[in-house]
Amino acid sequence: MDHTELTEQQLKDFFAQLEERKSAVEDQLQQIESSTEPVALDQQSVGRVSRIDAIQQQQMAVANKTQATQQLQRIESALKRIEDGLFGYCLQCGESITVPRLQVQPEATLCLACQSEREQR
Repeated sequence: MDHTELTEQQLKDFFAQLEERKSAVEDQLQQIESSTEPVALDQQSVGRVSRIDAIQQQQMAVANKTQATQQLQRIESALKRIEDGLFGYCLQCGESITVPRLQVQPEATLCLACQSEREQR
């Protein structure tokens, strides 16, 4: 296996980028939290259409929370891989993940070939 080693500076840059993304996702999760609370079904204060709209908004907030939670897990996993010296390597084939791919998606766990293969399944 031919691995293109990331420089110490690149690893520091990716670590900083991931920390920044982590902070942004954590902020997003805090904002979403209030939107995922159960919708009150008080017919006196909220009409039927308004309740349906509120329930739909709540369901969208729950979906957004799920996505943000998964994103946070991917970011934390990437930070752990940096600490463990495994960052930048495909978890499927072990080859290096290209720097341009990591610059766009530093939490990527697969090289382009393995990612393409997975998406075709």
